[in-house]
Amino acid sequence: MTKAYRGMSMEGTIARWYDASNGKAPSRYDEQVAKVRQHAPKGARVLEVAPGPGYLSIALAGTGDYTVTGLDISETFIAIARGKALDAGVPVDFRLGNASAMPFNDDTFDFLICCAAFKNFADPAGRCARCGGCSGPARPG
Repeated sequence: MTKAYRGMSMEGTIARWYDASNGKAPSRYDEQVAKVRQHAPKGARVLEVAPGPGYLSIALAGTGDYTVTGLDISETFIAIARGKALDAGVPVDFRLGNASAMPFNDDTFDFLICCAAFKNFADPAGRCARCGGCSGPARPG
């Protein structure tokens, strides 16, 4: 079986280092939230693919405008992200899973975002290409 990502696994010490390094500039996610707000209407169901430690998903959920799910292949990242969402007091459904074989039905999400990990997917044109749960880039309306 082919592994679902290119490069090294983002588990354990590496994932915790990545979290510590990226947590130093939380304001960088403000710009990404603003971009999502330009394209996803209030009430949209948002899927972030490969959220890592969850900073953007948590920021999006913190607006109160979206129902947010994060899908990541790293068990360590999922644990970190769930803890950060709990600490922030925001509801985000972080799930363990593969972007090329998403565990969602069609039309589950209205908007999909993937910021930095697409280049690392072993099969970027797999199910993710049809948004694995989205009806398209964003549902009309």
